Amino acid sequence: MARPIIGIISNLHCINDQYHVQGAGVINISAVADVCEGLPLLVPCEPDSVRVSDLLEQCAGFVFTGARANVHPEEYGENATPAHGDFDRNRDAVTLPLIRALVERGQPFLGICRGFQEVNVAMGGTLYPEIRDLPGRENHRMPPDGTLEEKFALRHNVSFSQDGVFHKLMGAQSVLTNTLHGQGIKTAGPRVVVDGHAPDGTAEATYIDGAPGFTLSVQWHPEWNAKADPVSRPLFEAFGEACRDWADGKRARPMLRSA
Repeated sequence: MARPIIGIISNLHCINDQYHVQGAGVINISAVADVCEGLPLLVPCEPDSVRVSDLLEQCAGFVFTGARANVHPEEYGENATPAHGDFDRNRDAVTLPLIRALVERGQPFLGICRGFQEVNVAMGGTLYPEIRDLPGRENHRMPPDGTLEEKFALRHNVSFSQDGVFHKLMGAQSVLTNTLHGQGIKTAGPRVVVDGHAPDGTAEATYIDGAPGFTLSVQWHPEWNAKADPVSRPLFEAFGEACRDWADGKRARPMLRSA
């Protein structure tokens, strides 16, 4: 049986300050290939080159990756400030309508870090520009120094709602995760259910209320050590299963193509 094609949202990079490329982390690719058992397909965030309708037909599911650039605050009705950091309006233009279409169709997706945040924005929510500046909040940013292992080290617990979606998936109500983000959810979108929190109250795990498909998103980076980590592996395995189900359903029921 062919592996389901899983789109991995790419990010803009500039080589030698001159040459623009679209790319995604190898750890995202490996998580999709090795744990989801899917065929990774990098999705360029170039709205003049890709159409949401084509992406929906070609891919069984999507991973909305982390990124250095943030969702532009104009997308949730606020003005940009220096605290909001860098932006990628082309990624906004591709991912936000794509997320809304996936929710409507019931097609699976997994949001990670920036992806977690853009799912909330796509569904009508807002973001804080800098979590560590809020009273009572911790610094959730990536450590500035050290090896990758040290930067992606497990740093705080995430507690899930009793008998909620994540509790059932993980088989535990509290898990230990890494943390490498500056922004976070301010107000959840009307259908965004916050199902997990960090000890300081920061939203860490969400899903979309009433959506028929897999709509889980996390603020941490489960793609790091995804094959061996007891928290990351079940998340990617469940997502991969959802993508296989979608791919099988499309072949068996062509009417889903126009859903």
